[in-house]
Formats: sequence, structure tokens, C-alpha cells
Amino acid sequence: MRVLVTGGAGFIGGHIVDALLEAGHTPLVVDNFSAGDTDNLPSHVEVFDVDIRNREELTRVFVDCQPDAVSHHAAQLSVSRSVREPAFDAEVNILGWLNVLEAAAKQDVNRILFASSGGTYYGNIHQPATEDLPPRPESPYGFTKLTGEHYLEFFTRQHPGLTGVSLRYSNVYGPRQSSVGEAGVIAIFASRLLQAESVVINGDGSALRDFVYVTDVARANLLALEGKLDHRYRAYNIGTGQGTTISQLADTLSTFATEERANRQLTEPIPLPQYGPPRAGDIHANLIDSSRIRQELGWTPEVDVKTGLQQTTRWFAERVFA
Repeated sequence: MRVLVTGGAGFIGGHIVDALLEAGHTPLVVDNFSAGDTDNLPSHVEVFDVDIRNREELTRVFVDCQPDAVSHHAAQLSVSRSVREPAFDAEVNILGWLNVLEAAAKQDVNRILFASSGGTYYGNIHQPATEDLPPRPESPYGFTKLTGEHYLEFFTRQHPGLTGVSLRYSNVYGPRQSSVGEAGVIAIFASRLLQAESVVINGDGSALRDFVYVTDVARANLLALEGKLDHRYRAYNIGTGQGTTISQLADTLSTFATEERANRQLTEPIPLPQYGPPRAGDIHANLIDSSRIRQELGWTPEVDVKTGLQQTTRWFAERVFA
């Protein structure tokens, strides 16, 4: 299967490319490298340096590549930026997405996966949310994900032969995640703690998150591409259903960072966390229930949070101390 991965040079996209290659498929990558990096990709993968907002260039890629399927991960990812710049957020996450959908439909693509977000889709919720829970996004980013899902469902109804899957990720983490800018909290914390620098917790540390390891997310994409669907369109939650507070996260990462430093004879103690105000658009608690994809496609997370955090810290340590 020829699979076009938009945002394929990014954190999640690069792991999806790896999973596709291992399964014997042919991945093709579209990325504008605003956040992606060629280091995330094997050198032999065909890459197109194209912004999804450029309709003409994107359409040319689809015509030239003739993909069988699409895994859409090119996006504006920052919740706080979506609050500051909602028009830019919509330009990328809605208009850019429509360019992908239209180009795919014209080339008779068979299946499209859309990277959605359980955290921003369901809003604040302390019990694992199922896919049937009414959406309650609390940021422009969340609204663009909700809108993106509706557009995908619409296109599957308008184009015979096209099936669509929205994957509502919880908080994805793991190796290759950026630790600069408005990056994932685990990447930021691991990088700083390994250098014996204090981390800043936004809020009082009680915020609850459902962390899912990136290779589990890549495997979910593979199953959604290869699996038999009983619906033209389907949404699936991708998470563990297990909550970790940000304070617990900081403590666990501090322990693993201390171990990595001790292995290198570094004895300077890691300082305690500092606390700052909550970020705009952040939700306090979010957990998601992944029973549907387990029952229908056989996906379950294989990497528990403790193991994943240890592996991630080790990956960052190899680069911090290189």
C-alpha cells in the first residue's frame, strides 16, 4: 500500500513511517519542515517539501504519487497558539485539511486517517471518555479538530469507495519529540531534568493527563489503515485510560533523570519544580476510553507509562550527553 503521510517528518509522523516500512508498505511524506526534521526519517523515503496550505503544489503531489491511503498529521499543534492566533490555527487545521481531502478524493484514495485529539475534543473530564460523549472543546485548536472530523465524515458520504477514520489521541509522548518551543511536557521536562535544571509546572500540578507512547500510536495508525471497517466513517480513541498528574510526572522523570546522570558520574542534585499560572486553553483533566478500537481492530497500548517514561528519558540522555 502506498501511504501518503502528511507531517511525516514530525514526531508522530516519523514513527508512523517506521511502522509502515516494517509492515511492508510504501510511505510517502509531505512536510513543510516548520516542525519536522529529516532526522526523523530513513534516507530512502520519498519526501515532498510542501505546505498543505498550498493547494496547487499539494494536488501535484497527489497526482504524481497516486497514494492508496493518507495518514494526515500535518497541523498547527499548539493549544496556546490557537488561543492567541485562532485565524492561523484555522488556516492550517481547516483550510489545509480541506486541501488534503479534496486532493485525495480527486485521486480516488481508498482510506484517510485524521489525527484528532481526545484531550481537546472532550474537554475537562475525570472519567475515561467514550467516543459517544458529546464534544466540548475549550480552545480554537479543539474546535478545528472537531470541524476536521466532520469534514472527513462528509467526504466519505460524498465519495463512494472512500473510508475515513479519526484517531482521537490522548497525550502522545516518546523518543524524537521536540523539547523546544511549545513542545510536549514530557520532552521539556526530561531535557531540563537531565541537565539538572528546574522545570516549571503550569498550575498546581494536579492536572490529570492520559499519556500514550508514540509507538502504540503508530501501531494504531497501521491497524486503522489495514483493518476492515464496518462503517464508511469511524472515530477511535487512542489512549490508556490511566491518569497521571503533572506532579507525578515530574517526580517520575526526576527519578529516571537522576539515574541517567548517576550513570555518567554526575552528582549535582536536580532542583524541585517551580509553579506558574495555567496556560491559556489548557484543560484540567482528561482521560479517554479506547474500548472501541480494542474490540473492532484489536489495538491495545503495549507500553505502560513507567516503561515509556524510562525509555524516553534514556533517549534524551543519549542526546543531552552526546
